[in-house]
Amino acid sequence: MWNVIFMGTPDFAVGSLQALLEAGQYHIQAVVTQPDRPKGRGQKVVETPVKTFALQHGLPVFQPLKVKEPEFVQKLKEWKPDFIVVAAFGQFLTQEILNIPMYGCINVHGSLLPKYRGAAPIQYAIMNGEKETGVTIMRMEKGMDTGAMYSKVTVPIGEEMNFARLHDELKEKGAKLLTDTLPEIAGGLQPEKQDDREATYATLITKEMAKIDWTRPAREVHDRVRGFDPAPGAFTYLPDGKLLKVWETRVAGNSTGAPVGTVVSVSKKEFSVACGEGVLRVLAVQPESKKRMPAAVFLNGHGVKAGDVLGSKE
Repeated sequence: MWNVIFMGTPDFAVGSLQALLEAGQYHIQAVVTQPDRPKGRGQKVVETPVKTFALQHGLPVFQPLKVKEPEFVQKLKEWKPDFIVVAAFGQFLTQEILNIPMYGCINVHGSLLPKYRGAAPIQYAIMNGEKETGVTIMRMEKGMDTGAMYSKVTVPIGEEMNFARLHDELKEKGAKLLTDTLPEIAGGLQPEKQDDREATYATLITKEMAKIDWTRPAREVHDRVRGFDPAPGAFTYLPDGKLLKVWETRVAGNSTGAPVGTVVSVSKKEFSVACGEGVLRVLAVQPESKKRMPAAVFLNGHGVKAGDVLGSKE
């Protein structure tokens, strides 16, 4: 049985921790996750998904403000782990920490490295219209996701697949890949260096990035709508200046000649908007201060009409 320290924070990481527990080959010495932080309008302090799962399964949880604190690094050394497994932890590890485990610090990364190094690889794969992505198991080094790679699994991205669905598939496939790969690493598997020339970066997602730019081709807008579902949610503004989140779309037809952002047609179930290239059908939305709803419900409440122009808050 191998000794493992697990470091992770969001729901994506829960899959890997659960797989390690269920495999029966690993002794989880400690679970390290980010400190609890306030969230939402009420700013209620919320524990991380990894912490919730760990406590439910009786695992010891540690939440250092900075994992590089000397007292905590000393604790890591005292545990003498075989592996430190990291999945979307959210803090950089120092070289001192990287040197602690016998078989290294092993990262579960949600892309086919060297593509989409960084914080938001799943969203970027969808936003950029990729046809496939995957998970890479890599040995960590000081650079941002630059370490040598042990194994990969590829996952196709369907044309209508959104971030939520792709996230869950990668979470599951990555967890299995992790538990398949760790024994191979202990058995002497040698990693393959990344080609830095092929590297791309997926920076943190901001709310401003989710604002729909109707001057872009309909295909690009559609990909961004998918990439931002369920968070932060692609949005535009109605003619009265109220915010409208757009949750489900389809690419349809050629350009109409109408100004970008113009509602060019309305039916009982959907409405279509002119883009810089092509037209986008809108099937599900969320008006300001309301819940997500089918476009049919929104239109039944006289949401938009042909000729309305979307996009500007003013």
